[in-house]
Amino acid sequence: MQGSSGSPKKTAQKLEPYHVIHKLPPGDTPYVRAKHLQLVEKDAEAAIALFWKAINTGDRVDSALKDMAVVMKQQNRAEEAIEAIKSFRDRCSKQAQESLDNVLIDLYKKCGRLDEQIELLKQKLWMIYQGEAFNRKPTKTARSHGRKFQVTIQQETSRILGNLGWAYMQQTNYAAAEVVYRKAQTIDPDANKACNLGLCLIKQARYDEARSVLEDVLLQNKFCGSSDPKSRNRAQELLLEIEPWQSEQVLSSTSEISLDDCFFELMMQSSSPHRTRRLPIFEEISPFRDQLAC
Repeated sequence: MQGSSGSPKKTAQKLEPYHVIHKLPPGDTPYVRAKHLQLVEKDAEAAIALFWKAINTGDRVDSALKDMAVVMKQQNRAEEAIEAIKSFRDRCSKQAQESLDNVLIDLYKKCGRLDEQIELLKQKLWMIYQGEAFNRKPTKTARSHGRKFQVTIQQETSRILGNLGWAYMQQTNYAAAEVVYRKAQTIDPDANKACNLGLCLIKQARYDEARSVLEDVLLQNKFCGSSDPKSRNRAQELLLEIEPWQSEQVLSSTSEISLDDCFFELMMQSSSPHRTRRLPIFEEISPFRDQLAC
């Protein structure tokens, strides 16, 4: 008697439901049909139309608004996506607001709306300061390329600071970017932010300081990502950029304002009603002070 025609693994795959194979939610609602158009048929414009229908009929509004904005960004309709989030986020749950903020930050970056990007990043830092991030949990689950992983408050803080520093750099405000990158490096240092800090120092003609930071990137295991060829190549390129200017070193001026004071003032240039309070940043964040102590 002949054996079975296929392996148990292949047989199991054939028995999996269609929505599991294509990573779709089950059902036949506007949102489900929009996801099918987005992921299977690759018809972005038709998917956007059904995401709109899902939002207007109350069908998984949290996911529909976020997914629609992402597809709009891919279709070079970022400005429209920004207005959609602003107009309909009040229909979404409290738990969805952080995720919508992250999408909005990407959209502002795409559109070059730096002032709004910076303001929203500061608001996210203020939420961490108040202990309100991650819906008051110490970690959250994130996804990247289909893989789930846990993100700590510490890692999220450093990520937001990195984005804030980059936004300041786009405004050529290298002094503010330096303060932010230095703070990020005390929380969760990595090679990419070290390279950006080095660039900030170069732009301020502080070449010896820049050299020290960039040489640290080239030391194996000094920072997370130090072994990444892309980071190492960038550090080497920046070091080569410094060489002609070594004789024109500008001494950094001393200041009576500490790093924490500078950073606090930067963050407080937002719409927070508590902007006049002067408290050490992050060291007193509750309930995560132990994770973020610098």
